[in-house]
Amino acid sequence: MRCESLHTRYLSPYLKALGADFRNGVNFAIGGSTATPGGSPFSLDVQLHQWLYFRARSMEMINLGQRPPIDREGFRRAIYTIDIGQNDLSAYMHLPFEQVVAKIPAIVAQIKYTIETLYSHGARKFWIHGTGALGCLPQKLAIPRDDDAAGLDSHGCLKTYNAAARRFNAQLAAAMGQLRQRMVDAALVFVDMYAIKYDLVANHTAHGIARPLMACCGYGGPPYNYNHFKACMSAEMQLCDVGARFISWDGVHFTEAGNAIVAAKVLTGDYSTPRVTIAGLVNSTLVPNDG
Repeated sequence: MRCESLHTRYLSPYLKALGADFRNGVNFAIGGSTATPGGSPFSLDVQLHQWLYFRARSMEMINLGQRPPIDREGFRRAIYTIDIGQNDLSAYMHLPFEQVVAKIPAIVAQIKYTIETLYSHGARKFWIHGTGALGCLPQKLAIPRDDDAAGLDSHGCLKTYNAAARRFNAQLAAAMGQLRQRMVDAALVFVDMYAIKYDLVANHTAHGIARPLMACCGYGGPPYNYNHFKACMSAEMQLCDVGARFISWDGVHFTEAGNAIVAAKVLTGDYSTPRVTIAGLVNSTLVPNDG
């Protein structure tokens, strides 16, 4: 929806072997990736190295008099979107809460380092997402727990998981503030994805959502329709009739309807610091940095 709002094409994945068109930008994101190394084969440091190689090859083409997919000005004017960290938090949530909190600075530091490296190679426009309401995902809610209802908030989400997500977002937002003080000729926009996604659960009826905490595609039926041993798309899956009335598709990822609501809110700029729309950032020459 973000590409559609900007009247542009979807980005080609960097690892697409055939038919890739990078003139419109490149997608380095990999499903299941983590910000810190060790959690996935394509963690953020690997994605950064891929970008560095892609940029180096583009500069080499320019020096050889060839036409690169993206030129120097294109790299400078591009928007660098980073949305990562939720998988890191998820991997640590079996630990006591204070130990989870102790892991957060390393996650944020990796994201911060990535931004600093991109900046040192000419990047100037950054669109950074915080993490969502981790404790409202059916996958997390379906984990057996001793505290049962005592660990849930008034909307049925896991308090501890959401507290960890808020801690992560606070530290990431603070890191962005620090970078703004140093990168005075750049724009670093932080988007509060937690506020957007938690509101979708808390005020689900206003958005036409009937089952805010239940997976559309899963196994087990209410309340979460999620079974850790029988994933979505298995032979025994139970698929909802109207996906538009669900937020979660498979217990982790959102439905198309859920993502459309989230994207619409992101595009308003109301959840951005500083308050700027992505369209405004795309078209800006003197980038704002006063948040």
